[in-house]
Amino acid sequence: MLRSNARPHCDHTSCLQKGVTLIHRDIELSGEGTGFGVPVLRYLGRDYFSSSSTMQTFHRRKTIATKTYAIDTVLERNLKGAKPTNKMTRNLVRRLEQLYQTHGSWTWLALKKSLLETLGVQTSFVRVKPMGIVPIVYRFERSRISVKADFSSLKRDGLERIFLLNEQSSTHFRKYHDSDGTILFDKKIDPWEKVHADWASFSTGTGDVGFRLWNVKDALMHRGREFLRDTFDWIGLDYEISPEETSFEYDIEITEDTGQ
Repeated sequence: MLRSNARPHCDHTSCLQKGVTLIHRDIELSGEGTGFGVPVLRYLGRDYFSSSSTMQTFHRRKTIATKTYAIDTVLERNLKGAKPTNKMTRNLVRRLEQLYQTHGSWTWLALKKSLLETLGVQTSFVRVKPMGIVPIVYRFERSRISVKADFSSLKRDGLERIFLLNEQSSTHFRKYHDSDGTILFDKKIDPWEKVHADWASFSTGTGDVGFRLWNVKDALMHRGREFLRDTFDWIGLDYEISPEETSFEYDIEITEDTGQ
């Protein structure tokens, strides 16, 4: 399902615009994940998200929807009683983030959260002056979703990286499998790991629903998972794209075992 607003509202990402979310047997499977095909931009070390958008939908032989994301929100972290611009706060949190991404262990996830809370670091998404818009066209046909993103309207000064997120809930999607034969479950899936295989997929524990993405030329694909009760609940395959790119296309295959 693709909505014109930020639903479903879930925990930390409740104010952010979502992409395509999966629903199976009337159950929403996105959790805290952003959904499929959501842009995030990195400018001078800061990640910019979207909390507002417009959408158009066309129904022909196949459904085509265009959702235009305004890149207008940043994640602020600050110590209680300290301004967000406090240099010590920014350096401290940045170091914790770097350790977290390079360490890649389950225990560090809980440690990071505990440290931030103990230090009194508060996080919030804050609306800022937009860095531009990213129109994304979604084409739905049977078990495949084609995604085409247009980056030509973005502010280019200071743009370091472009990300396209493809995330659902780690509560529901628990198994990783790729074309190299790698199979991982739950905690064995690191928070941020490069995928070298031709394709990679996630599926539910019972295998009744899943999604597959392919490595695309001139982009890096990463797999990731975070789950901590009442805190994190996402799993996904995200693309990292050069800031010189003005467009990007890829497909998502949805698998479903009907039991018939």
